[in-house]
Amino acid sequence: MKLGAPFYPWREHVAIDLPGARAVFTTRRGGFSGGPYESLNLGRMTDDDPALVGRNRAALQARVDGRLAMIRQVHGSRVLRITQADRITEADADRLDLEEADGQATARAGVAPMVLTADCLPIAVAGGGVVAMLHAGWRGLSGGIIDEGLRAVRELGGTEALAAAIGPGAGRCCYEVGDEVRERFASGNADVHRGGTLDLKAIARAQLERAGVAEVHDTGLCTICSPPELFFSHRRDHGVTGRQAGVAWLT
Repeated sequence: MKLGAPFYPWREHVAIDLPGARAVFTTRRGGFSGGPYESLNLGRMTDDDPALVGRNRAALQARVDGRLAMIRQVHGSRVLRITQADRITEADADRLDLEEADGQATARAGVAPMVLTADCLPIAVAGGGVVAMLHAGWRGLSGGIIDEGLRAVRELGGTEALAAAIGPGAGRCCYEVGDEVRERFASGNADVHRGGTLDLKAIARAQLERAGVAEVHDTGLCTICSPPELFFSHRRDHGVTGRQAGVAWLT
């Protein structure tokens, strides 16, 4: 796995330091699951053994400087503002206990907002003592998840220059979509289209920059065509796969 600065290896995973925060994008390595979920599957809404998913989450929690905060993702645009301890749903919670949202933002130290992906983009945003993690597939990008995420960051006090990091996700090289999806992004930006594929990362970058984010970094890693032992991919594995995570916390 080749990483360009400012990304760097974090044991088996990928990390980047943003203003006042660290973001980590996990790989599928270093866990306990087997079969199509080998090995660090963090997704309970899969057919993996829940006990093994729990061990995987505990292994990640042991290395993160904050309580992993979970949500139930629905491909929407709601971003949860974590302002009090009782708003944190921790990683060992049952999936039915989770609030429905596709992003989390906080100005609280010791909290680590987390999203799960298997081709969608995990996007970290930080600055001004606030950090957020967003889950962005084409539905989320079309529905305004980035604008809502930045609104949450600024509401919580992140009014200084912000930086963002786009983690591993479906790349322009591989992400084939139908005409109805491409039409949602037919704004005259030909750079996001190539034949039958769509460039989710270019769309995310454009939305972040348009919303005033000063720095946008991209891992450049595609979950679909990277080595299968590196990332889970819903597209590549026909839906029978695990979930990796994007997680961030204030430093």
